[in-house]
Amino acid sequence: MNVAVVTGASSGIGRSAAIEIARRGTGVILTYGTNRRGGLETADAIREDGGTAVALPLDVGETGTFPAFRDAVTDALRDTWQRDTFDYLVNNAGFSRASLIEETTEETFDALMRTLLKGPFFLTQKLLPLIADGGAVVNTSSSSAGAASPEPGYAAYASMKGGLDVLTRFMAKEFSTRGIRVNAVSPGPTRTRLGDDAFTRFPEVIPTLAAKTALGRVGEPDDVGAVIATLVSPESRWITAQNIEVSGGYCL
Repeated sequence: MNVAVVTGASSGIGRSAAIEIARRGTGVILTYGTNRRGGLETADAIREDGGTAVALPLDVGETGTFPAFRDAVTDALRDTWQRDTFDYLVNNAGFSRASLIEETTEETFDALMRTLLKGPFFLTQKLLPLIADGGAVVNTSSSSAGAASPEPGYAAYASMKGGLDVLTRFMAKEFSTRGIRVNAVSPGPTRTRLGDDAFTRFPEVIPTLAAKTALGRVGEPDDVGAVIATLVSPESRWITAQNIEVSGGYCL
């Protein structure tokens, strides 16, 4: 059985990706940050659907925890799947915080950088020896990084996601010697808990966002999770170094 590691799978896109990957016959090691209950619920949902899952804690913004996390992944692989490698890595964990450039503090900037760029860089580095040759990596970016009409307040967030887009291409080049494919997905406005559950707190923004989207609605986690699951699967064996916008035609 193939095995995937999916970070930030306690809710939203990560949860959807983990469940969809499992439905396609892949075992899942999923991670959660502060939302332990959500992580355990994702693992339970996979098991109830006949899949195999292990939930582990991980703070992607704290690189000092990565060696212990790698050990936990090694133990899970051995104990649950009798393997010493896994096949797919989904770097999805993240958060967003909106503020205009003139109001952005160094603390906010650094927190975004640690979680959205530094974290995926060094977590992938730490786990790379465990990824089987011929595997795949998917990084969750954002359409805000390439927006033709940038939304004020997301300069720091989008800058980190832009860096992740560049990192994706370099990973694809460097890991290609082992047959490991690396791609990114860039969701548009999607109904998740991002931004401190902004869609729930400010439902009045949804009609405006839907009106700016060619397909007439905001995205749902399953819209993006299905694409992530496809990108790690053998169906996408000839796709690498790509950034797939999954936005329904936002600002088209």
